[in-house]
Amino acid sequence: MLSPHEFTTLMLVRDASDQIEPDSAELRTLLERQLVIVELLPSGHRRLRTTLQGDTVLQAISRIH
Repeated sequence: MLSPHEFTTLMLVRDASDQIEPDSAELRTLLERQLVIVELLPSGHRRLRTTLQGDTVLQAISRIH
């Protein structure tokens, strides 16, 4: 089960990943649970992205509300 902060962080990764602190405990949890990955872009920059599993969690949440 994810905490409310982890759900919020997952939504931020999907919608505004540049606003996330890279060393947050919530982000580490999402990475460990494979709900988020770090992509290396051709420019050399890194970008956070939700995985298929992370997208599934977010879709399930949106159906509840």
